Amino acid sequence: MRRARRAGLVALLLGLGALAAGARAAEPVRLTFAPPVEAGTPPPGWEALTFPRVARHSRYTVVREGQDFVLRAESEAAASALYRPLDLDPKVHRVLSWRWKVEGVLDRSDPRRKAGDDYAARVYVAFGYDPAGASAWERARYGALRLFYGRYPPGMALNYVWESRLPVGTVLDNAYSARAKMVVARSGAADAGRWVTERHDIYADYRRIVGGEPPRIVGVALMTDTDDTGERAVAYYGAIRLEPGADE
Repeated sequence: MRRARRAGLVALLLGLGALAAGARAAEPVRLTFAPPVEAGTPPPGWEALTFPRVARHSRYTVVREGQDFVLRAESEAAASALYRPLDLDPKVHRVLSWRWKVEGVLDRSDPRRKAGDDYAARVYVAFGYDPAGASAWERARYGALRLFYGRYPPGMALNYVWESRLPVGTVLDNAYSARAKMVVARSGAADAGRWVTERHDIYADYRRIVGGEPPRIVGVALMTDTDDTGERAVAYYGAIRLEPGADE
């Protein structure tokens, strides 16, 4: 009987180990761009994101490059984004990687001022709103937004931007909202005109920049915007990946 119990315990531990190994082997999530079903609509799986009091919108089109489709973004005194809703654990899908290309950077961009809050390219990760950690005023505000939009807006976002002058690694609050943190991923025009690849540990970045454990990832957005500076920008975005880190 004792031997049978021991064998059963070993089998149980082995089974739990297999489950843990399966949990660690999370599959990467790859966000791609396919031609839209109807002209003028976002690529399948993506949503257009526009902003109040911004009449001109950036233009996003899917174009073929070699064997792949990529996203072309063009903005002329305009702003809007493409948003991909998600529901992922940032401790598991913690590594964000993508490739992008810009034709040039903006002359009048300055992330420290609202009048300069424009970027040739940006990729941002949206984290869920947590009512339990919010003030009464925030809960009321987010509750009203949920009634209007049908879901809570993100509670926090990390924006990885291609900036014009600030050094790579610079982190600052967005000029419009402290709930958006700007992270300079690439800077200047030295790499303009060619594809470059970025890779960031968003779990570690959130803990370092915001503090605490990050809520779930609720979406990824892409944006090329020039409404504040009135300039023109063209950028290209390749597939985006969210995958486990080396220790997952």
